[in-house]
Amino acid sequence: MNVIIKEITTKSDLKKFVKFPFKLYKNSPYWVPPLIFDEMQTLRKDKNPSFEYCEARYWLAYKAGKIVGRVAAILNPRVNEKWGYKHLRFGWIDFIDDMEVSKALLDEVEKWAKELGMDLIDGPLGFTDMDNEGLLVEGFDKMPTISNIYNYPYYPRHLEQHGYSKHEDWLQFKFNASQPVPAKMERLNNLVMKKYNLHIKNFTKSKQILPYGRKFFHTLNQTFVDLYGFVELTDKEIDRYVKMYLTFIQPPFVCLVFDDKDNIVAFGVSMPSLSRAFQKAKGRLFPFGFIHIFRALKKYDEIDLYLNGVHPDWQKKGVASIYYAELNKSFIRYNVKVAVSNQQLESNINAISMWHNYENEPYIRRRCYKKALNGAEEQGGI
Repeated sequence: MNVIIKEITTKSDLKKFVKFPFKLYKNSPYWVPPLIFDEMQTLRKDKNPSFEYCEARYWLAYKAGKIVGRVAAILNPRVNEKWGYKHLRFGWIDFIDDMEVSKALLDEVEKWAKELGMDLIDGPLGFTDMDNEGLLVEGFDKMPTISNIYNYPYYPRHLEQHGYSKHEDWLQFKFNASQPVPAKMERLNNLVMKKYNLHIKNFTKSKQILPYGRKFFHTLNQTFVDLYGFVELTDKEIDRYVKMYLTFIQPPFVCLVFDDKDNIVAFGVSMPSLSRAFQKAKGRLFPFGFIHIFRALKKYDEIDLYLNGVHPDWQKKGVASIYYAELNKSFIRYNVKVAVSNQQLESNINAISMWHNYENEPYIRRRCYKKALNGAEEQGGI
C-alpha cells in the first residue's frame, strides 16, 4: 500500500502534525507529551523568532487515509556559517514501525537538502539547542525529562537501514541526590570562591531571578559556543526563553555564581520532575492540566537538572563544583532522593567528569544521526 506524503501548509494541518505522537504513544508508559501550545508556538513561523533566519518545512505521512508519520526539516544558515558546513537538520520525527513510511518521510528531507545544495543531513535537532534533540538509543524503559525526546526502540533501526549513522551522542546520568557534599569538595569550593572573589545570590521568588534572565542566557551563549552544532541565541530568542522558563522555575534549585562585577560566571538550573505531571496533563494546561503540574511543583522527591555550565574564562578553575555543591545542599534540604542530569555531549569530557564525584549510574543515551549526500563525506566535505 502506497504512502502519501503531504506537506503542512495550514494551521489546521500543523495541529495534526503536533498531535500525531499523542496517538502513536497512547499506550506507552514512558512517553512524556509536550504542551500542545508550546509545540505550536515553536513550529509557527509567526511565533518563533528563530524564523528570522531559519527556514523549515513539515510533512505528514498517510497510509490508508490515516496519519502514520511526521518529520520536520530545518535550514539554519547561522549554524552552517559558523561551523563552515552545509547541513540540513531534521527533527520532530515520528512514525509507525513501517520501513516504507520512515523512508518516504526521510526522502522528502533529503530531496529538499539536495535542492538547497546541502551535503549532509543530521538530526534529530531543533531550531536551537533549547529545542529537543537526539534520538533515544538506550534507556527505552526509563522516564525522560520534559525537555528530552522519547521514541520507540525501532526508530534507530529504521534510520540505520536508511543509511544514517552516528554523528554525536548525548548522555544522561541518574544519581543519589541525598548524598552529602564531599568534605574535600566543600573545602576546595570555599578556597576557589575566596581566591577569585566569587559569590552566590540566594533567591526566594522566581521574579527575583527574572532581572538576570538576559545576563544568564548571554553567559550560556558563551559557555556553549564551542559545543557541537551550537549557535548563539539572538536577543529575541533569549526573550522568548526567559518568558518560557524563568517565570516558573523554583528558586531553591537555581544557583548562579557571580564575580565581583556581578557577572554570571557559572550556573546550574534544576526543577522538580514534571514528567508524570505532563503525562497526566495530556498536552494541555486547561482545564485541569495545570493542577497536575502545580502539585508536582509542591510535592516531589525527584529533580531534573536542565542547564549548567561555566563561562569559558572561568573553566578549569574549580568553579563548576560550586554550583553543583549548592544544588546538592538544596536537594538534601528539600528531601530530594533522586536527580537526573541534563543531556550532555559524550565528547564534553569536562562536563561528564563532574559526575565522578557522586554515586551515579548511566541513565539514557541519545544520538544525532547523519547521512552524507552526493558523496560529500568521501570527498572530505563533512
